[in-house]
Parts: sequence; C-alpha cells; structure tokens
Amino acid sequence: MAQDLKNRYSDAELEEFRDLIQEKINKAKEQLELIESSYKNDSNNGTDDTSPTFKAFDEGSEVMSKETSSQLAIRQEKFIRDLKNALIRIENKTYGVCRVTGKLINPERLKLVPHATLSIEAKNMQK
Repeated sequence: MAQDLKNRYSDAELEEFRDLIQEKINKAKEQLELIESSYKNDSNNGTDDTSPTFKAFDEGSEVMSKETSSQLAIRQEKFIRDLKNALIRIENKTYGVCRVTGKLINPERLKLVPHATLSIEAKNMQK
C-alpha cells in the first residue's frame, strides 16, 4: 500500500484531520459546559429540599452525582487537551506518525481516535 511508503500525511490530508479535530473539540467543549452546569447550577428553587422524605438518600445521591460529574468534566478536559495537542502535531506535520514505530497510523484509526499517537502495532506491543 502506498500509505506505508509515506513518512507523513500530505498537507491536504492534514487539513481534513484538522477539520475533524476542530469539530470534535467544539462538541467536547459543549459537552463540558453541560457537565459543568449540571453540578455547578444544581440550585433550583423547587420545594424538593423542604420534603423530609428520603432527604439523607437525596443528599448522598447529590454528592455522588457531583463527584461523577466532576470526574466526567476532568476526563472531558483531558480529551480536549489531547485534541489540541493533535492540532499542534498537525502544525508540526508530525500528526498521524506513530511515536514508537515511526510509521503512519492508519487513517481509519485516526478518524475514530483523532488524538492517537500510537499505531495499533505499537499499542499491541504495550500489552
């Protein structure tokens, strides 16, 4: 396959990946805002807090929900950071090159995991 002979993706291919990554960053930022608002703006002015029924359970559940949301937010922030790092690799024209083998990462893998820095071959070597 001609792909194996190349040592980097063409500028046109890199532009396609840039568009894909930018789209994913935008979606990830929207999701992050939703996650953050779910645990920052939980103060509705309803009457739920005046009802004594299951109050302890609700409070425990609310704390657990905030912890879960916080963990989701942290994961989402890391995902956005990884995507931004991928944009830097596009600028440097090193995007899509496996950091272990030096070979091009399969474009189908990059479409699914656009921030990947390892080829499947290198990933399997880690196991």
